[in-house]
Amino acid sequence: MSTDLRSPQPLPLPAPAPAAGTQPAHLLDNAAWAALRGPHRRFAETVGSAARYLPDVAPFVALADPASPRAWDDLAVLVGPGEQTAVTGVAAVPDGWETVRQGTGVQLVADTLRTAHDPEAVRLTPADVPEMLDLVARTQPGPFLPRTIELGAYWGIRRGGRLLAMAGERLRPPGYTEISAVCTDAGHRGGGLATRLVRHVADGVRGRGDIPFLHAAADNENAIRLYLAMGFTLRRRNLFVVVRAPGGNSPTAHGG
Repeated sequence: MSTDLRSPQPLPLPAPAPAAGTQPAHLLDNAAWAALRGPHRRFAETVGSAARYLPDVAPFVALADPASPRAWDDLAVLVGPGEQTAVTGVAAVPDGWETVRQGTGVQLVADTLRTAHDPEAVRLTPADVPEMLDLVARTQPGPFLPRTIELGAYWGIRRGGRLLAMAGERLRPPGYTEISAVCTDAGHRGGGLATRLVRHVADGVRGRGDIPFLHAAADNENAIRLYLAMGFTLRRRNLFVVVRAPGGNSPTAHGG
């Protein structure tokens, strides 16, 4: 596929999702919570209305309702005093919590994506994790930990025995599967390897009846344009904050 990235027009990013409780929620509005309470329950640590993945599986936490003070109290117990964690869908950070940083991402859903089995794609296994971690460290596609591979099928393209590109499955709210860890070695970009792997992973996702979706940083316009050209649709903009729990030895700055 060829995508013209010269002098691109600004992307029509969707507006931020409304605060919790202002409209009927879609499953993907709180995808991590839906996954941790559903297909990924075996990877969850849960305290009341807060849940997170096991620390060596994924760095994500989720609240049943980010607007609920009770959920934040449960999160404080779950992560421990003074510990940092990232939370999405937050309109305001409660008193006592420090906002460390914040950012914006986008969520895309595969509406018209053409999927395809790729004969060069090989299923990656736990034995491949050291090489996968090395590729992730060099390309920075997003979080990938030693046991992330257990969340779903991960596929790679090897040449000369070397892992050049990979992509796989991460969050699995019921009926959906997130495509993640899409990355290509710097010396082999521009050859369509990532596009092929996204189509291949999506082919397996659709084969079991799920709908593929993915996330990208809002400022990664080249990646977003590529996903749009492939047949993904921008669904929503995700606001996230990295917060520090009350307690511990860190000074606390209150969020608004």
